[in-house]
Amino acid sequence: MSGDSVFSVDAYLEMIDALMRCGYVVRDYFDVRPESQHLIVRHDIDMCLDSALRLARAERAHNIRATYFVLLRSELYNLLAPPELDAVREICALGHGVGLHLDAAQYEQSIEALNAGAAHECEMLEALLGQPVNLISLHRPAAALLGSEATLGGRAHVYQPRWFSAIGYCSDSRGRWGHGQPLEQEAVAAGRALQLLTHPIWWTGPVQGTPATILDTLVVGADERFRRVLARECSAYQK
Repeated sequence: MSGDSVFSVDAYLEMIDALMRCGYVVRDYFDVRPESQHLIVRHDIDMCLDSALRLARAERAHNIRATYFVLLRSELYNLLAPPELDAVREICALGHGVGLHLDAAQYEQSIEALNAGAAHECEMLEALLGQPVNLISLHRPAAALLGSEATLGGRAHVYQPRWFSAIGYCSDSRGRWGHGQPLEQEAVAAGRALQLLTHPIWWTGPVQGTPATILDTLVVGADERFRRVLARECSAYQK
């Protein structure tokens, strides 16, 4: 993994524990006060629901409540497939929040189209989970959406100023701490609230190394699963 950090489930739990030793307490988005040592634990599920579920189980065992954001229009996983929908439902059952991970690039470049798409996807996710979806994160957000106060599809989004500029923000996007490691954040030094975004794929893989190495392992696993499904569904492929 790039940088000096070790990315593993144990390292992730130690990172959260270190923030707690500094005085931080985990809070949901709508309960955060900028001037307090409140920690938002956020996960965007870009690639792999298995990784997300593994991390969600580890968090539950350590009394950590996170918010997981899932894609509905992804070519990498399908929430209508029973095993993957079961994974998200278990994440909910473990006590974590679930919101929509919205890929704005899937829609025409107009606020009307984006609002309609966001509302429609939230309604679909609500139908699948049987619970309200009132929060959106943005997949690879355009600069114009960062810090925007406007809601999307009538829902709040995590890049609104109250969660993006009024408090600290730290992300492991692309398998590296592009904004500096969590304990190095100015907000942490000042004892102010922090939104911590991680992507489970970087922390739960069977191998460590570069992000490309971890993703290659994901490709191999996906290929094996695809072969098993083919064998189950098509007798011509059974060996």
